[in-house]
Amino acid sequence: MVVAAICLVFAVATLAYGADRTDTRAGRHIIGRTIFSDDLPRAKLSIRREARFIGAQRINIHGNSEAEQYVFASSGRDNIIHQFYLIQFEHFLPTNHFTYDYASMRTTQVGELQFNYDVRGFSDLGPLLREDNGSDGQAVERMLEKQRLVLPHNIVMVRMFHLPSADHRTELMILYGEALPQNTTVPVRASGAPLDTESPSSAQIFLEHARQGLAVQK
Repeated sequence: MVVAAICLVFAVATLAYGADRTDTRAGRHIIGRTIFSDDLPRAKLSIRREARFIGAQRINIHGNSEAEQYVFASSGRDNIIHQFYLIQFEHFLPTNHFTYDYASMRTTQVGELQFNYDVRGFSDLGPLLREDNGSDGQAVERMLEKQRLVLPHNIVMVRMFHLPSADHRTELMILYGEALPQNTTVPVRASGAPLDTESPSSAQIFLEHARQGLAVQK
């Protein structure tokens, strides 16, 4: 069963904004734009782009799973986001037997980890996330709102998933978002246009943008 069904499937918890170092649990911490994880997966993830650290939070998603979210974003003077990364460590709770399954997705390598991925073009993504009560998407949207940051009307979203455990009950999800102009020729829809099939060349461009902004080491 796949919980992250739409692009950001994001509930709300204790927030920590703008700190140089933020601890969300004993096994992970962030310094600057680098996340150090001693838990699944054991890895170091750095954001290379000029995106500032927005905040970190622990959340419960629909009572089925728990997640830690780390958000980085760049924006203009109008506070509209140009690019953002969401790094999310998620695991199912022992109250269920769900598993993550992304076998139907394409694969890509980011640093030393392999990910399943897809690329979608969205129009008016903000309201879609705000209305998804109890989701990880709603939690991220609330975090951005507290920082007076606004998602652009048209946006491309690259979703990447890494499953670090054999039981597939734990995942690392990385989301990369990039603003599109109002008159974009990239397909966008409210529900998300699948660029991998509708515009493969565009999908590859944005996937490469996402990969270039990340450094991932085991």
